[in-house]
Amino acid sequence: MSTTRHLVNRQRRLATVAAERTAAPPVVRKPVGRKPAELEPVDEEVSGGPGEPGPEPQPEGKKPRQPLGTRLRIRLPVVLCVLTVLLGAFAAWAFASADSLRDEPARRNSALTDISRTSEVKGQITEAVGAVFSYNYASPAKADAAVKSYLTGKAVRQHADMLAGVRAQAPRQKLVLTTTVSDSGVEMLDGDRARLLIFADQSNTRTGKSDETTYAAAMFAVDAVRKGGTWRISAIDTFTR
Repeated sequence: MSTTRHLVNRQRRLATVAAERTAAPPVVRKPVGRKPAELEPVDEEVSGGPGEPGPEPQPEGKKPRQPLGTRLRIRLPVVLCVLTVLLGAFAAWAFASADSLRDEPARRNSALTDISRTSEVKGQITEAVGAVFSYNYASPAKADAAVKSYLTGKAVRQHADMLAGVRAQAPRQKLVLTTTVSDSGVEMLDGDRARLLIFADQSNTRTGKSDETTYAAAMFAVDAVRKGGTWRISAIDTFTR
């Protein structure tokens, strides 16, 4: 009797366990914080063989990076093209700058380079200044001849205005005006045109009842032109308005 009951109880327990296993799915334990690694087939030709590292994986949508030698071959023609353009621009700028310097009046001034012509204009204008700015009451024709020989253009009128007082007083006071150039310098010499700075000493003597001489120094500039092989004064600048 007891044996039969024991068998019945055992069968009931086995049926209960079988029913529980059928109703509940098996529990699979997953590692916390990690995903199962996905295994992919390895291609030994791509990976470089056993023991050799394969190429680095590239992100999706991004082209593979080109080797350094390839990038240098691509960039070198571009760099050379840029350098050619820059050198061409610099050459054009240098040529234009040199041309503009040659066109400046200072570059055309041959006062310091043409020594013979500079000496010629200095000598002739020094003689002209001494002649036209000297006056003797006893021989006014000599002063008139000097004006015709050494002056031209507006210098004729300027000279007449400057010596008008001397001519008016000369007969009565028996004036003798003597001008001597102490120094001169050629500021500009361009072909047949020149400008000179003049330093002169003047003595004014009255030869009436008692001789009286006064002395003065003068500084002025003259413009000169060359006509017929002779330099003549074309304008007088006394630096006064």
